[in-house]
Amino acid sequence: MKLDFIPLDKLSVDPANMRAKGRDPYVGDILPSIRKRGVLIPLLVRPGAEEGHHRVTAGRRRFTCANIVVREGGPARPLPCAILEEEDDADAIEASMLENLARVAPDEVSQWEAFVKLVKAGRKVEEIAADFAFEVPTVKRILALGNLLPRIRSLYRAGDIDQTTVKQLTLASKSQQTAWLALFDDPDAYCPKGLNLKGWLFGGHAIKAAHALFDVEEAKLAVIADLFDDERLVADADAFWTRQMAEVEARRAAYIEDGWSDVVILERAPRFHRWDHTQTSKRKGGRVYIEVHGTGEVEFHEGFLTDREAKSRAKAEAGPVTEKPGRPEVTSSMGTYIDLHRHAAVRAELAKHGGVALRAMAAHIIASADHYRVEVQSYVSAKDEVQESVETCGAEVMFDERRRAVLGVLGFDGEDLTVTARRSGHRQFAPIFARLLELPDPVVLEILAIVMGETLAAGSEAVEMIGQYLDVDMAKLWTPDAAFWNQIRDKEVLGKIVAEVAGDDVAAANSGQQAKVLKTIVADHLDGANGRPKVEGWVPRWMRFAPSAYTPRGGVGSVAAHDRMLHIIARAAEADAMREAEAAAVEAEADAGSGTATEADADTGDAGEGTAADGDTALAA
Repeated sequence: MKLDFIPLDKLSVDPANMRAKGRDPYVGDILPSIRKRGVLIPLLVRPGAEEGHHRVTAGRRRFTCANIVVREGGPARPLPCAILEEEDDADAIEASMLENLARVAPDEVSQWEAFVKLVKAGRKVEEIAADFAFEVPTVKRILALGNLLPRIRSLYRAGDIDQTTVKQLTLASKSQQTAWLALFDDPDAYCPKGLNLKGWLFGGHAIKAAHALFDVEEAKLAVIADLFDDERLVADADAFWTRQMAEVEARRAAYIEDGWSDVVILERAPRFHRWDHTQTSKRKGGRVYIEVHGTGEVEFHEGFLTDREAKSRAKAEAGPVTEKPGRPEVTSSMGTYIDLHRHAAVRAELAKHGGVALRAMAAHIIASADHYRVEVQSYVSAKDEVQESVETCGAEVMFDERRRAVLGVLGFDGEDLTVTARRSGHRQFAPIFARLLELPDPVVLEILAIVMGETLAAGSEAVEMIGQYLDVDMAKLWTPDAAFWNQIRDKEVLGKIVAEVAGDDVAAANSGQQAKVLKTIVADHLDGANGRPKVEGWVPRWMRFAPSAYTPRGGVGSVAAHDRMLHIIARAAEADAMREAEAAAVEAEADAGSGTATEADADTGDAGEGTAADGDTALAA
């Protein structure tokens, strides 16, 4: 590359420039400076077909400004240029993209045109992603715009259709795209756009493959991928519903066999409304409602009766109806006055008593009372083997044992599904609060731990942070099972796992083997079978705290959560150091005094008695 000044009339826009097509780019931000000082930053050019002529690969905005200045009557100064070698198309395209991405972000159609040129010039998708700091899937999605008809891309570039509409059109066949353009051109016709377009393409509800209760690949159902969001939709709705409803019927039969009194299937139209139902246990006659949505999603609601049924049972258990009370002696407005003043007085006093507040908070959450609304995390997966794996794992059995102990301590039925109420009004605040006041702090904290475990959202940052803070050792709580291995189909990942378990030499020797062989090698090492050395305590990187990926593709864990966790640990270490220093000072003062107990020692009899160390259990006591 060399530098030179080239006359303005010897320059033109290179077709490789990603802004070569369409109207002149916006230059209002740089035109005043170029009017005053001229072009100071060199343009990137390469030789043209004619002798002495050059094409502008990067710098069209500066080139446009220089032409505007000449049209306004200004001088036609030669422009500073950096000249690329001839015949280097790929470098020219990359240079144009890098400059434009650094200044004014081009639209996705312009990116697609440039990426296509790079691919034709020999660049790989991975190389393009690395050069422009894009994720590989992002580059693939942009390249996939090539599946759209040219006119649709032009409409998108011009701003006549939005990105949501284009996303849906990536799911359409060429004939569907042609039909949609005919509607777009007809002023009297309804042309579906945005999210409504998906319904038009699929004749109603678009069915997500992820909602299938069966293995879509094994069923050999055709699916269409959303080229932007990786959303996989079922192409044949009738075939999907045949398999889906057969699986729903199988689940219904399994519930009946398991002892549930009844299983009601709500197909597509009726909805299950929790506020019209009361949750109860299987032993008390609770039934299962299976809610089937038009999108293909199926929800299982276990242990419910209608409110009318629940009230009838409660009425029968309560005995004869007592006499109706007379008219209250205070008016509604007086009642409001009393309530608000009592509330103010109670919270002013409550602010002095943290132990009482702790129990009140626990009772509110357990009863789902008043302002408190929490959701219980349930293990529901589209694949039976995944759900069964979680429900029967050692960690879940351990948690359920403690949950049953908590249910017993609180006086609840040991067969209840959760400590936390699934619906407001299912449990009452007063008896729960009264019971918690009778219990020592360590037991209350164990109850809170169970409630927190029930309401912790799976896959959330909360799980990431708490797991890292507690330094959870997955090897003690989890072992790889058949369901785990059935979910791994990526040979690159399996190769990395083989290297991790068996060593790099074994992985290299088996790099060409099928996934089944690679899984067998790993299983043999974990079991110590077929003469292979046994590997203890192996956990895949994804499931560790903090998690990590096996390939540059990533998509595992939360870097932000990990960074915040490091900050929290650092602060906790500082706090521990301060507490140790204060304790040492108090001890030194006590040694220097008369030997009588300090005021702080005397207070521990009320506030700290009965506390338990982390990990210990107080429920047995």
